[in-house]
Amino acid sequence: MRRLLLLFVTMLAAAHAAAGGTVTDLAGREVSIPPRVERILLGEGRMVPALAILEKDPLRRVVGMMGEFERLDPAGYAQYRAAFPAIDGIARLGRSTGESFSVEQAIALAPDLAIFGLEGHGPTPKDRDTIARLEKAGVTVVFIDFRQEPLLNTTRSMAVLGAVLDRRAEAREYIAFYEAEMARVTERLPKGGGALPTVFIENRVGLSDECCPTMANGMMGRFIDFAGGRNIARDLIPGSFGTLSLEYLLTNQPQVYIGTAIGAASATSKTPTRIVLGAGVDPAVARASLARALDRRGIAELEAVKQGRAHAIWHHFYNSPLNVVAVQAIAKWLHPERFADLDPAATLRTLYARFQPVPLAGVYWIDAR
Repeated sequence: MRRLLLLFVTMLAAAHAAAGGTVTDLAGREVSIPPRVERILLGEGRMVPALAILEKDPLRRVVGMMGEFERLDPAGYAQYRAAFPAIDGIARLGRSTGESFSVEQAIALAPDLAIFGLEGHGPTPKDRDTIARLEKAGVTVVFIDFRQEPLLNTTRSMAVLGAVLDRRAEAREYIAFYEAEMARVTERLPKGGGALPTVFIENRVGLSDECCPTMANGMMGRFIDFAGGRNIARDLIPGSFGTLSLEYLLTNQPQVYIGTAIGAASATSKTPTRIVLGAGVDPAVARASLARALDRRGIAELEAVKQGRAHAIWHHFYNSPLNVVAVQAIAKWLHPERFADLDPAATLRTLYARFQPVPLAGVYWIDAR
């Protein structure tokens, strides 16, 4: 009996060690993995699809999250609400900024784990007081990143999530798929320098009348680099995003125009210059919305627009582990002959069929012609 008890204790200790250990998060912090994670906080609601890659019910353990998901991507949120109605009952810890995050409410939820991003709409590593108070209350805090350097950090972030959620096998499966699909682009791009097609990516088209917001060294600006293009904003804007003047664009014409879509089909009458893409969007609606956006003063004068080298892509790829499909779509726009047989739509179908608990329904990129 004593031997059996000793064996049981040894097995329990081994299981505890396997579930525990440490992991280095995306902020470079060595974090002790909790032996059990039953209650999770999300620094952004839009992290739910990342959890869904690893868990059939991504909301089972989530007790609190920020409220930007339903505000910034209402159609995507509606898909998750239909599949997991409990999402509406999850406590909202803030709206869409780190300053709105309620530490008191977060601690009152008695979480085991808080998952935050390096930058974005929730707490970041700069919010040291928030982190300190959570850790003092016994909450493990880890940082991931699908936004700052999305294409460099997606696989690392999924590995961190796999470790802290005890879903390592599921993380490895996704990482293998992601790396293979990314390689279908990077391994076929021209080597040894040479001229690359120049690209202007307009950020959140129609959000304001200002022209012309863009992404440069980070976020979706990196997608241009990985897809074999030269982002004309890269050497002009030091950070992830900023603004180029319309005069500069007209003087330094890009060969390809890409607009990012934040519009919802139900709100086009109120925001007619926004591009509509995402869950539930019909191709005809998407193309019509792009045509309206391209008809704006100045943008309509770009040679890329006049010659039909204008496209739009779902804005929320900038902060999603599904970003690889956006890279494939952009690569096909920039190098149509080199990637004639690449089918980003098939990649997206596979992503949803294998790694998402909600159906793929909608258009996530569109061409002007």
